[in-house]
Amino acid sequence: MTGPLIRRAHWLLPCAVMVGAVLAYSPMNACAADDDPREWLEKMNHALATRNYDGTFLHLSDGRVETMRIVHRVRSGRVTERLLSLDGSGREFVRNNDELTCYLPDQHTILVEPRQEHGPFLGSLPQFGAGVNEFYRIDALSEGRVLGRPVRVIAVNPKDQFRFGYRLWLDERTAMPLKTQLCDSRGRVLEQIIFARLDMPESIADTDLAPSASTDGMRWVRQSAPGSAASGAPAFRASELPPGFHLTVAGAQTLGGATAPASHLVYSDGLATVSVFVEAEPVASAGPSADSSNQTLAQPPMHGLSRLGSGYAFSTVVQGHQVTAFGEVPAETVEFIAHSVKSYSGSDLTRH
Repeated sequence: MTGPLIRRAHWLLPCAVMVGAVLAYSPMNACAADDDPREWLEKMNHALATRNYDGTFLHLSDGRVETMRIVHRVRSGRVTERLLSLDGSGREFVRNNDELTCYLPDQHTILVEPRQEHGPFLGSLPQFGAGVNEFYRIDALSEGRVLGRPVRVIAVNPKDQFRFGYRLWLDERTAMPLKTQLCDSRGRVLEQIIFARLDMPESIADTDLAPSASTDGMRWVRQSAPGSAASGAPAFRASELPPGFHLTVAGAQTLGGATAPASHLVYSDGLATVSVFVEAEPVASAGPSADSSNQTLAQPPMHGLSRLGSGYAFSTVVQGHQVTAFGEVPAETVEFIAHSVKSYSGSDLTRH
């Protein structure tokens, strides 16, 4: 079951999530006298998306190490980014403002999709927004050095079992992350990113942002922008949620070779995010059926949990539809949300 679930989840994942964790870096005049860790996180958030940078980092996750390069340019209000694997899958991702092109040589596929998030490639470094204090403890730890630079170390620890935490090493001068760790509720490191090189040029040439991957023999797939669910289609929502999580996106998106769009839901606590897809086509029954022709048309159902990078994916069947929830959260969080998905209509939908 695990293999099919992971393959299905890869179709559901946006390109930027498939990459794995990505960090961005940009300069900012941070005041060293300001010791409030929340102030440092706000400065980091502001600086991540404002300047040019070109860096190489090590991504350590699940016993694997991958070297990646990230290039980020802002020019006349337009953002262009390029992320590429230097020694792993050879995957390459190019964002041109609101469009993301994913070069996936290991799948012989080029995937083009709208990018809904307007911030830089961040992966496992989400924005630390309002409301985080209620479910996370934010503390300043001892100071240190990374890349020969003095850093402030900030810990963001979850208050319950439904979310992961972070440790961040922020450059003393710029308030930018030189090293980050994703940790579970016991403080064990699940994923780590360490910059080996980080430059902040005044300008970045177009050639540094052009993809190097060969397109010969590659299959092009274009994903449409998430839209509204079709009229008359059941609307799905989670009837219960872990504390602090709320609905932030509700739409529809066509996945892979599907003939009808799937319901797409995103739940967030302001830091952690869980994506849920409810596929439109009914899945095949696990038991025998008198209508064998219908059985061959429907996808076989999937049930269970799978590790997906530093997070988890969980699939189940709800009212005959395949439901998959995934995110960089503990296993119990994706299971909780997936099991609570139900179809609603009319006035019942407004309450969920």
